[in-house]
Amino acid sequence: MDIILIIIAALLMIIGIIGSFLPILPGPLTSWIGLLIVHFTDAVPMDKSFLIITLTIAIFIWLLDYIIPAMGTKRFGGSKYGMVGTSIGLIVGLIAPIPGGIIIGPFFGALIGELINKSDTKTATKAAFGSFIGFLTSTFIKFVVAVIYLGLFISILWDYRSVIF
Repeated sequence: MDIILIIIAALLMIIGIIGSFLPILPGPLTSWIGLLIVHFTDAVPMDKSFLIITLTIAIFIWLLDYIIPAMGTKRFGGSKYGMVGTSIGLIVGLIAPIPGGIIIGPFFGALIGELINKSDTKTATKAAFGSFIGFLTSTFIKFVVAVIYLGLFISILWDYRSVIF
């Protein structure tokens, strides 16, 4: 049973890293659920304070994920249209077979969103850049935390490898 739980936890770790780039999945929270599942194995004793600290960090990053893009957009004079356009542009960028679509999509999505909001081209470009910078910052932070959680997961499994396998 422990092996099945560890496999599920590993899948959640991978989904957590992928979720760092997708606005639909909460990356660090998904990775944290993977750590929680490891806690339920008999082979790996996990400290509850470790789980509480990592959960607090995951929730904090999840909240920042909503604040940072908004700050970037507002700082550069953008609107909610730019933020929505960034998310739509990301999804299109992931689906479209365009090299660098994950980077190009959010920028052009924010630009189109701002142009729909009746901004002039200069203001729309500036707001799109701000939205894009906020998106990149938020994505980078989520990615780093998800990778750290993966590192902790691997470290825990390595420490208890003789008991698990």
